[in-house]
Amino acid sequence: MPLSEFGLIERYFRHCGVTREDVRLGVGDDAALLECPPGQHLVAAMDTLVDGVHFPHGAPPASIGYRALAVNLSDLAAMGARAAWALLALTLPEADEAWLSQFTAGFARLARLHRVALVGGDTTRGPLSVTVQVLGHVSGPAMLRSGGRPGHALFVSGTPGDAAAGLALEQGRWPESQGAQYLRERFLFPTPRMELGERLREYASACIDVSDGLLGDAGKLAAASGCGAQIAYADLPLSEPLVRVAGAERAHELALTGGDDYELCFSVGPGQLESLLAKMPPQRWGYTRIGTLREAPGTEVVRDGVAVKLAHSGYDHFSEPA
Repeated sequence: MPLSEFGLIERYFRHCGVTREDVRLGVGDDAALLECPPGQHLVAAMDTLVDGVHFPHGAPPASIGYRALAVNLSDLAAMGARAAWALLALTLPEADEAWLSQFTAGFARLARLHRVALVGGDTTRGPLSVTVQVLGHVSGPAMLRSGGRPGHALFVSGTPGDAAAGLALEQGRWPESQGAQYLRERFLFPTPRMELGERLREYASACIDVSDGLLGDAGKLAAASGCGAQIAYADLPLSEPLVRVAGAERAHELALTGGDDYELCFSVGPGQLESLLAKMPPQRWGYTRIGTLREAPGTEVVRDGVAVKLAHSGYDHFSEPA
């Protein structure tokens, strides 16, 4: 007999995540009752993943569940917040128990890693889409996009471009080669930089998560800060698998314009720069200086002293197709 909506919730979602003492009432009632730590700000983020838009048709269910939580955790990381609770709205063509088992396993894998409790949500029938809201908290000021100033150093974590290459491989647009599996994993199971985000609150003047492409997201940070940005082409951190699979030129392009990396792009003022590098060594924390915020508006990439022209700056849901 097919599972009812309530049977589905009981079997797959009631225990999908960790048990937390600050959850007074979780899955199963009309709403959740949550206890925010005294003296801390509540931080909330929400994203929707749509079949065929945010993941390929037929993508592994475990990856879909994992990524649905990861993209939201990355938003909290950019604020320097610590995640606590999640709400999940899942629209399914049918109640496929094998699919649900894998989906919840992927979601729970990341939820347990970051001590996130699933406290409610909704399930309904329709075209496949997943909406997750994550709630967390931060003590003291959160990092914003708007704190950067001209002269502040600009950094990015990780090796952007990997996920875009992984997606191309998943979609069969690129041939198989050495390093392909690493790139696939970077798309299917991205790593939200939660610990880095929390630690950066002491040093960063501004921060944004890199979801729609480094060039575009760095531009958003600069614009919110009332300035522009200059990125050094030669300083972009590229992974060996990306260069091996895509070639050096295409790898640089993907690092600038590819989406789905969920890394952090942040600025640091002159007064904090030396302390950051000493107390959070780049080799240990996995970040690289890529440029500088500047007075002139807009974001440019400079290669051998010349501004590079790129076809586009990143992903936009509502831009006209090329």
